[in-house]
Amino acid sequence: MKALLLLCCFLASLLLSGQAEEVEDASEEAPLRDRSHIDKTLMLNEDKPADDYSAVLQRLRKIYHTSIKPLEQSYKYNELRQHEITDGEITSKPMVLFLGPWSVGKSTMINYLLGLEDTRYQLYTGAEPTTSEFTVLMHGPKLKTIEGIVMAADSARSFSPLEKFGQNFLEKLIGIEVPHKLLERVTFVDTPGIIENRKQQERGYPFNDVCQWFIDRADLIFVVFDPTKLDVGLELEMLFRQLKGRESQIRIILNKADNLATQMLMRVYGALFWSLAPLINVTEPPRVYVSSFWPQDYKPDTHRELFLKEEISLLEDLNQVIENRLENKIAFIRQHAIRVRIHALLVDRYLQTYKDKMTFFSDGELVFKDIVEDPDKFYIFKTILAKTNVSKFDLPNREAYKDFFGINPISNFKLLSQQCSYMGGCFLEKIERAITQELPSLLGSIGLGKNPGAPNCDKTGCGETPKNRYKKH
Repeated sequence: MKALLLLCCFLASLLLSGQAEEVEDASEEAPLRDRSHIDKTLMLNEDKPADDYSAVLQRLRKIYHTSIKPLEQSYKYNELRQHEITDGEITSKPMVLFLGPWSVGKSTMINYLLGLEDTRYQLYTGAEPTTSEFTVLMHGPKLKTIEGIVMAADSARSFSPLEKFGQNFLEKLIGIEVPHKLLERVTFVDTPGIIENRKQQERGYPFNDVCQWFIDRADLIFVVFDPTKLDVGLELEMLFRQLKGRESQIRIILNKADNLATQMLMRVYGALFWSLAPLINVTEPPRVYVSSFWPQDYKPDTHRELFLKEEISLLEDLNQVIENRLENKIAFIRQHAIRVRIHALLVDRYLQTYKDKMTFFSDGELVFKDIVEDPDKFYIFKTILAKTNVSKFDLPNREAYKDFFGINPISNFKLLSQQCSYMGGCFLEKIERAITQELPSLLGSIGLGKNPGAPNCDKTGCGETPKNRYKKH
């Protein structure tokens, strides 16, 4: 009897183990989605050599160093905007930034776009908050992990300015080089998920400031949500404040959409817009993509064709950013030059007003304090609008100059009329020439296939006055 009981237990265990193996095999053989549309849309299967833009980028770098940077350094523009342009940033690839709450599928989406699932290259994913670092995925000949402290020390990369955020942040910065064709043309940045119940100070580094640094340099910004995380807390609200002015680069993604029935998906879509409406104060709402970005096939009885079309639209959007790399880079440098010029004109006006109001018996400190506290009383900004080709929409915040002159005494600066030399010319003339002639000529040379070193005034309008509103596409 005992032997029979043991035999029954043995057979039962074999049966259970067999069922478990069948379930495991079934889960392993879960249908995967066809990836051919990714390779086709992003042209990953084409063998044509990558375009050599080194000559154009070197020309752009020369324009920046000779025509823009002297005025930028002379009037300490970096201390106003906290945006220092490095050579690595000028020559860098387009950057795609992934933002959003925790566990909405940011890392899974990157794995899916690059086809890294079940490989040793894949980013770690899970239902719990898994990404605690800023992860930069770059191209390299072989798989290689680079510590943040090494990335910041390498001046050839565009990440050296990140050192200003401290050693605690550099420990949370990691670079991964992957031999993937898409990464030859673009850089992906995965960010820690936003957790509303965690104070910023507990991260150990200025999280919002770091996000702002990446936002300022991103060519495309994917803000990812899923149907279960549509609530807007303080940290997400702060993030959208930082995105102000970059609406043309923002794309909203409603991920994991195949988990919902049609009626529920419509409700969630409406709830997402209702949550974001107070945060995005623009006439035209940002593009929203609704799909499920992971390798498993769409769930049955869902809108497969809609989700596939949405995914292809997103890939086309990404491909357009890659194709427009040089145009965006030149537009970015020109926009930066316009801001530097406006800053220099304002500082010059502050200085000229200070010199006009000073007398032999005046207290210089009190005179300038009066000017900074109420610039409108002395027509600082109105004079700039009246006498120079500057749009009122491009003028910086008046309050910012209180802090700027609190750090930099007005006596440290020279008038623009004194920033000239016999051999080098005048700083203001050089930056205006870059804005109106050199950079438009370089932009025109890309489409015309001409030598970027030879400006064409017929095409670019060398004689036009500076245009100070340049929308970055």
